[in-house]
Amino acid sequence: MSLVRWDPFADVENLFNRMMPRLGGSSRLALEGDGGVTVEWSPSADISETDKEYMVRADLPGMKKEDVKVTFADGVLTIQGERKQHKEESTEKYHRVENYYGSFSRSFSLPDNIKADAIRCEAKDGVLSVHIPKAEQKKPKEISIQ
Repeated sequence: MSLVRWDPFADVENLFNRMMPRLGGSSRLALEGDGGVTVEWSPSADISETDKEYMVRADLPGMKKEDVKVTFADGVLTIQGERKQHKEESTEKYHRVENYYGSFSRSFSLPDNIKADAIRCEAKDGVLSVHIPKAEQKKPKEISIQ
């Protein structure tokens, strides 16, 4: 079992995000050291399970695989990266920008019954799929009574 730092406002934020869903991930306002406000974002993710593996699918449209890093340490899978804003023409004038840009990080606590050395990732059509194979279930040893 791993310890998870308690965030008293996380439940309120999760409730708000469920009530007011946004396409393409979630966002929150963060205060900067100079008193400014910035928007932090994170991609939306689906987590599923089969008999053989767990699967995490994260929506990362328009991102290159070089801009995404997946790590596993101490029972926690972390997906992090940076979405960069495209500036193609200096004469282009934006009227509205709804996509989030900048760095992101998502972490998921994984159960103990996984094969950490067999985790693999693939990216297709803007979706990162992380395959996490399950380890064989250890059967309890039966001890005969003498």
